[in-house]
Amino acid sequence: MLNKAAIGLALSGVLTSAAAETIGSVDTVFKLLGPDHKVVVEVFDDPRVRGVSCYLSRAKTGGIKGAIGIAEDKSNASVACRHVGPLAFNGKLPRQEEVFSERASILFKHVRVVRMVDPRRNALVYLVYSDRLIEGSPQNSVTAVPVPANLPIPLK
Repeated sequence: MLNKAAIGLALSGVLTSAAAETIGSVDTVFKLLGPDHKVVVEVFDDPRVRGVSCYLSRAKTGGIKGAIGIAEDKSNASVACRHVGPLAFNGKLPRQEEVFSERASILFKHVRVVRMVDPRRNALVYLVYSDRLIEGSPQNSVTAVPVPANLPIPLK
């Protein structure tokens, strides 16, 4: 049984996670019935670091199961975060925080992006991976955004 602390932590991650905007997609497998399998490129802004946007590419399963929302997407994903404007921090940052989460199956699988702070190098590191209730995938991708030396990262 889940305890209240675990539920609160899960809800806080959902509330601080960013929403993604679809940039485009390419078909990878033709499906006679339902949408084709594809790779989708999405972008989201880091909710606590103004001026950082992350581009996420990931597999989307098509076919009939994909059309009705019960397909399980592949675990392949890639992330590239970039400094796209003046950097500003929205409060103090934890050393590690989930900044994006999206379902990859009807119930138990998610694609997640976690921001980690590297204070020694004054950089923000972003990791994308997928997880499942029982067993996640070791497939992942990582990117880093250097922060100018005159702008120290405020840590919690």
